[in-house]
Amino acid sequence: MSDAVHAMFSDIAPKYDLANSILSLGVHHLWRSATVKASGATRGSSVLDCATGTGDLALAFQRVVGPTARVVGTDFNADMLSFAPAKAKRKGLNVAFEVADAMNLKYDDATFDVSSISFGIRNVDTPLVALGEMARVVKPGGRIVVLEFGQPRGLVGATYRWYSKNVIPFIGGRITGYRKAYEYLPTTAATFPCREEFLALMKKTGRLEDCYYRELTGGIAFLYVGTVVSL
Repeated sequence: MSDAVHAMFSDIAPKYDLANSILSLGVHHLWRSATVKASGATRGSSVLDCATGTGDLALAFQRVVGPTARVVGTDFNADMLSFAPAKAKRKGLNVAFEVADAMNLKYDDATFDVSSISFGIRNVDTPLVALGEMARVVKPGGRIVVLEFGQPRGLVGATYRWYSKNVIPFIGGRITGYRKAYEYLPTTAATFPCREEFLALMKKTGRLEDCYYRELTGGIAFLYVGTVVSL
C-alpha cells in the first residue's frame, strides 16, 4: 500500500463505518454473512481476517466460531484498526487485533482453518503475494475467501457506474470530509481483476484449488473462494 493510500485510510477511519452503512444501504452486512457462510467456518474454527479495517468481518466470524475459538483481525493501517477493539468489547466478542502486512504475514504455515479479506485485496501492492500468504497460513483443506467489489453488467452495471461516479464521492466526501478517498475507491474497483481474471490470480499462487466465484447484488460485489492444497 502506498503512503498516499495509507494516509487516505487514516483520514477516513473515524467515519468509515458510518459512510459504509449509508453508501451500501446496509447491504454490506449481507455480503459479510455470505462470506462467512462460504468459508465453511464452524464452531471451533480458527480464522485470520486480513485488511480487517474496523473489524466487522472478524467479528462476524467470531459469532459463528464461538467465544473460545481463535479469530485474529489484522490490518496494515493502525488508525483503521484502532477502532476495532472497542467495537468488539461493545459486542462482547473476543477477537485479537494486530497490525500486519497481508503480503508478509507473521504466522506459521498451516495455522488457521480459514483466512479472509474483504474490500482490501485491491489495495495491496501485489495481490498475488497476499493471496499466497493467506493460503500459506491456512491448513490444507481449509479455505480462503475474498470479498471484493466488481464490475456489474447490464442495467445494474450502468446504474452502479452512475452511482459510483456521482453519489459515492459526494456522500462519502460529506460524511468523512475526504471526497478524494471516495473517488479513489470506485476507480480502483472498476479496474481491478474480476470474475475469471481474479480466479486465475488465485490459481497462480499454486496453493489453491476448486476456486470459484459468486456474484452478489447483481455483480456489485464478488465472493471468491479457494481451497488450500497440500504442498
